[in-house]
Amino acid sequence: MAKSMSSWESEDHAFSPLGLEALVPGPQGHIDPDSSRSWLRRIFPLLRSHRVTFITSIALSFLGLILQVQIPQLMSQAINHSLVVHDVPLSHYVWWILGLGLIGALANLIARIALYRTAYLIESDLRNTIFEQFAKLSFSFYDRVQSGQLISRANSDIRSVQMYTTFAPLILVQCAIGIVAFCYMLAINVLLAIIAMSTMPLLYLAGMRMRNAMFPISWIIQARLAEVATVVDENVSGVRVVKSFAREQDQLDDLSRASTKLSWAYIKDADLRAEFTPLVQNLPQIGLALVLGFGGYMVIHGSLSIGAILAFNAYLLMLQAPFMMLGMLIMMGQRASASAERIFEILDEVPEITDKPGAVDLTDCAGSISFRDVSFSYREDLAPVLSHLNLEVAAGETVAVVGRTGSGKSTLARLITRFYDVSEGSVEVDGHDVRKLSVASLRSHIGVVLDEPFLFSASVHDNIAFGKPLASREAVVAAAKAAKADAFIRDLDDGYETVVGERGYSLSGGQRQRISIARALLVNPEILILDDATSAIDVGVEAAIHEALEGMLKQRTTVIIAHRLSTIALADRVVVLEGGQLVGSGTHQWLLEHVPAYSEILASVEAEVAVSTVAEEA
Repeated sequence: MAKSMSSWESEDHAFSPLGLEALVPGPQGHIDPDSSRSWLRRIFPLLRSHRVTFITSIALSFLGLILQVQIPQLMSQAINHSLVVHDVPLSHYVWWILGLGLIGALANLIARIALYRTAYLIESDLRNTIFEQFAKLSFSFYDRVQSGQLISRANSDIRSVQMYTTFAPLILVQCAIGIVAFCYMLAINVLLAIIAMSTMPLLYLAGMRMRNAMFPISWIIQARLAEVATVVDENVSGVRVVKSFAREQDQLDDLSRASTKLSWAYIKDADLRAEFTPLVQNLPQIGLALVLGFGGYMVIHGSLSIGAILAFNAYLLMLQAPFMMLGMLIMMGQRASASAERIFEILDEVPEITDKPGAVDLTDCAGSISFRDVSFSYREDLAPVLSHLNLEVAAGETVAVVGRTGSGKSTLARLITRFYDVSEGSVEVDGHDVRKLSVASLRSHIGVVLDEPFLFSASVHDNIAFGKPLASREAVVAAAKAAKADAFIRDLDDGYETVVGERGYSLSGGQRQRISIARALLVNPEILILDDATSAIDVGVEAAIHEALEGMLKQRTTVIIAHRLSTIALADRVVVLEGGQLVGSGTHQWLLEHVPAYSEILASVEAEVAVSTVAEEA
């Protein structure tokens, strides 16, 4: 059927990818997909993509610390040669110390800048990577995973991984400087250096015990942070439901229970740190006491100079800094390990709906739809929603799908768009099994208006143009007029530039629905699916929308999930679903006369609508 062109329609609707350039670059690196590797090895390709700034920060940090190591040696020489023997001017050492200090400070400044730049670039890449995965995952994944869990993994878990992967190497550099300092200590006196390091085996054992104790509690903390985020997210999203049933106190109790479990985990974490951190940090102090005792004895008996013992103590203090941070490093490492595993759970999830090998683009779509012996269940352990369904929808035909709640009406629409794949049989568009078409091309020819419209926190114009971002204002207005939305939009404070609140709750349900209809009409789809799309619209406005839709439905294939008789009247044909099976197909009048289930379904639906209306008015 030839189409008459409205002001928002295009002469050529063959599929072509959306030609918008990315405003920001994507992730520079990637996560290793091999799940058998350790989390550090999997994250390494991402670090490698920022190797220039990362290596610069590590190299300059190492340089700054090397210069710092020279200062105790200079102080020892100053004491011995300028204060004791007086054979070298003291100013000579003063200028050297000042020069090394300034160069070290500059190196550390640049190193810090490079380090923080690397840290935030890695964090950005991690966020982009996990968000890309969110976009790829199928509806079945979102059916079973709470949004709060996803938000937590995309925020606090990413931050834990980012902090460890960027700051742990810096701490390890300081540990490397400890090795350099130990070499200087050996050069001064081997026996005293060994005495100073005598506590290191105990320190290693304490660190390993701390690491093993911290990992499980770190996992619990991240999981319970996600539980709190879930409670908060659901209450913010469902605040109208909570308030309408006066259940604020119950929700506060839920949050309190989640917070109590989180606080227990944090307290357990603090107990472990309180148990191990003093031991890790203070064991080196025993080494310092031993050095002062043995070193002092050696100075008194003339086998060690005063400058040497002072330099030795300075090096020992340098050794303490890495060990004081060892507890923090272990804590960060265990929390990062737990967070990385939670992130990888998302990244390792395999999308169920993907382009199959050899998938082709759907072009020049006519709009015919076929269900061939289709059975479908949302989960293997659940009863089928659709069972051996056969249905043909001709190109350009308008079909209303009628059935009781749970009969599979909305499921039928979701299978056309390939939000889910059939369990048995096939769904075809223009004779092509939808599983053999590229997902993007298939959905580019289908417009969907859901019974619960979702609007973004953006302008009305941007919400209508969501599926066609480059659409002109004239095209947007034309689509809004067709959906009978133009009048109320112009009455808003800023007209089409009015920013609607989150989820569009600053508008009424009927207004949101009309914007949703305009959004679908703007992309001029060959197949239009109206999933109870006028349920939130009053009868007067619904009639006006139907009047506008009548002309447009003749230009495309339309599947209407219908409850109201006024909506059913738009259809060329009505199909009746009962228990996931097709029990009748024909005109409204024919079904009333020949299919008893049809009149029963209409009566039950009218009763449900009446109860819903009374509840809303109450």
